Amino acid sequence: MSNLGVAIVRQYERGVVFRFGRLRPVREPGIRFMIPFADKMRKVSLRTVTMPIQSQQVITKDNVSIGVAAVAYFRRVDPVRSIVAIENVQAAISQIAQTTVRNVVGRSPLDRVLSETETLNESIKEILDVTTERWGVLVEVVELKDIELPQSMQRAMAREAEAEREKRGKIIAAEGEALSADKLAEAADVIAAHPVALQLRSLQVLSEIAIERNSTIVFPAQLMDSFRALNSFVGRESAEKREESLFGATG
Repeated sequence: MSNLGVAIVRQYERGVVFRFGRLRPVREPGIRFMIPFADKMRKVSLRTVTMPIQSQQVITKDNVSIGVAAVAYFRRVDPVRSIVAIENVQAAISQIAQTTVRNVVGRSPLDRVLSETETLNESIKEILDVTTERWGVLVEVVELKDIELPQSMQRAMAREAEAEREKRGKIIAAEGEALSADKLAEAADVIAAHPVALQLRSLQVLSEIAIERNSTIVFPAQLMDSFRALNSFVGRESAEKREESLFGATG
């Protein structure tokens, strides 16, 4: 109907009008009237466009070939420039986005590509913004959504992760042994200062063993000596207490 002088511009659109080939003011949303056969209107959508970036093979800085796919979100902010400055803005953004992704990923080692994806996304977005600004387009988000690794590299990374876990396990076990040795040394110092503590510990172990009814307890000679030493100690303690009580009664 624009050829008849009437056009409806939707809320999310802007109408770029050419009169005999010359640019006229942009038409806002609503019913717009034009000069029939003299004015030509092209409607420009200002909504955000989702554009997938097809997977492409990229060689990283450390010479690893990977497949990288991404997605870009952009919208037109200047309807006039998006038509006048470039012929097909969406095709242009698709091509420049593929090139930028390949260049940014190719300048980065594989570890950085896998661990610093957000940084790479921001770098790609900044480069695209500089290029697309003169086309009246704002790139809102660029995301690397799929990174394909060779099978050999996946197996190598799995072995590396397994070795790392084993290393952490051995370190934790070694720290536990060191801590246990420190505690045993402290216990040895206490037992050396109080010999009876060893006898009490021996009795405790025997009581724990005796919980099992089918167990057989063997008393070695050294253990019998320990019992005798314990009895002697208890006897001395009892004698000292009796003497103290007698001296107390006499006094």
